[in-house]
Amino acid sequence: MLSKPATILLGLICEKPLNAYEIIKQLNYMNVKWWFNIADSTVYSTLKALEKKNYIVGATEKVGNMPNRTVYSLSDKGKSEFQDTLRSSILQFNYDTNIFSIAAFFLNTFNPDEQSDLLQKRIQILSKYREGIEKQVNPIWENEVSAIHSANVRRMIDLVDAEITGTRRLLEAIM
Repeated sequence: MLSKPATILLGLICEKPLNAYEIIKQLNYMNVKWWFNIADSTVYSTLKALEKKNYIVGATEKVGNMPNRTVYSLSDKGKSEFQDTLRSSILQFNYDTNIFSIAAFFLNTFNPDEQSDLLQKRIQILSKYREGIEKQVNPIWENEVSAIHSANVRRMIDLVDAEITGTRRLLEAIM
C-alpha cells in the first residue's frame, strides 16, 4: 500500500501529467494543508521515490526561456498500485480518516459501478465495526469502567457514525 503523500501525488498525476510546481499549486488549491500537512519538500522527495519505483515517468520539457521542467505521467504499474491502494483504503476503517479522505478525492479513477460497489461495501464494513463497538456498551460495563473510558468508547461510535454519513453522502453524489 502506498503512503498518503504518494497516493495524493499519483492521484493528481493520474488526472493529468504534472510537474512538481503544478502539483504543489494543486495541493494548495485543494486546501490539503488544513487536513493533511504535506510539505513542498515531501512532494519533491515523493516524486523521486515514485519515479525510482517506476510508478511515474518523468519527461523533461522546455517552455520558452524558462529552465527545463520534468512533467510526470503515471505508468501502468503506478496506476495499478494507485488503484489497489484506493480500493484497500476505501474498504477499511481507520481512525486516521485522512486515508479515506485521500481515496475519496480520487473515486473518479473507477467507473461509476465500481465506485458504488466500493462505497456500499465500506458502509457494510463500518456498520459491522459500529455493531462490534456497541456490543461493549451496556449498563454492567458502564458501572465497571471509568466515565472517561465510557465517553471515549461512545466517541469512537460517533466517529464511525460520521464516516457512515460521509460515505453515504459520497454514494449519493455518484448516483
